[in-house]
Amino acid sequence: MKIIAAMDSFKGSLTSLEAGEWVKRGIHRADADAQVVVCPLADGGEGTVQALTTVCGGRFRRISVTGPLGQPVEAIYGILKDHTAVMEMAAAAGLTLTEPAQRNPLHTTTYGVGEMIRDAIGQGCRRLVIGIGGRATNDGGIGMLQALGWELQDQEEKAVPYGAAGLEKLVSICGERALPQLQECSFQIICDVVNPLCGPQGCSAVFGPQKGADRELIRQMDQWLMHYAKLAREVCPQADPDCPGAGAAGGMGFAFRTFLGGRLEPGIRVVLRETGLEQEIRDADLVITGEGCLDGQTAMGKAPVGVAELAKQYRKPVIALAGCVTEEAAACHQAGIDAFFPILRRAVTLEEAMVKEQAGRNLAETAEQVYRLYSTARRQNQAENS
Repeated sequence: MKIIAAMDSFKGSLTSLEAGEWVKRGIHRADADAQVVVCPLADGGEGTVQALTTVCGGRFRRISVTGPLGQPVEAIYGILKDHTAVMEMAAAAGLTLTEPAQRNPLHTTTYGVGEMIRDAIGQGCRRLVIGIGGRATNDGGIGMLQALGWELQDQEEKAVPYGAAGLEKLVSICGERALPQLQECSFQIICDVVNPLCGPQGCSAVFGPQKGADRELIRQMDQWLMHYAKLAREVCPQADPDCPGAGAAGGMGFAFRTFLGGRLEPGIRVVLRETGLEQEIRDADLVITGEGCLDGQTAMGKAPVGVAELAKQYRKPVIALAGCVTEEAAACHQAGIDAFFPILRRAVTLEEAMVKEQAGRNLAETAEQVYRLYSTARRQNQAENS
């Protein structure tokens, strides 16, 4: 029997690969001969680089780049065998790289993201897959563009400063000195946000508060981004601040699409395609997926539902395992998940449940029992039909 274990990460506890291996361990307790294929999973956020690089047999590269507050940070990205670079914006400009008291989109920058791209180009990569979630910035991507050679200047023809403060002073944009190899590159941007750049649903209004912006700064940043879009259109007539996803990652969606010809696409769709999961599912008997918390958001298109939708194209049964399950998770049944199970074995605190070893054991034990039930029902069904 062939079982696919395509688990998303259990945030703060198990990576996607670790979760899949624990599922495999549990199934092998019940049936040592079962063929269990572990397929690391991600939806474009945390874990995307590890999932794609691992499955595709790539290698990881560590470099020092400019962090969101201007300090050096170590960023990791993947290089696949076909010289595709796989990155997460959060590695260089992530919210987790700033302490809560330091979060201020007026000064946080995406410059390090541009440095990652520049390094990948220097490594021979011409196709780049970039997840743009989890950032600490709202600079419209100007820091990234500066790192790639674009000139963004103030009225004194000096480079504008980092962060949204640079947008305030921006009066001109010029790409004549941009890295020439960019013309040879294609950018696949993993983006699940459909917000426009500006307005009530724009990046400043919707995401600014969680990045440390108060009401007045939100209003100002929105105006600065409107002006930025107007200047961008003078250089790139196709610039569209109202395009779905333009407001993703503090305007990074707009920057990638406008200046680098980036194509924005939902994360799970990109990951499933790149990892070749469809080929594995075609001849599988059972698909097991899951994540840390199965809830209403899962049913709206998160990674486990992406797996389920793919599995249902081939009429495969899908079971989900999760650290916890909310009432809203019932919607997952309509999205292709046939049954779901919480993995907790007894009442414990959240901190105890998230201890890596404990979470792994709980996952393995639940996977074992689920497999025993499934294989027993399958044998009985085969006997009745024989």
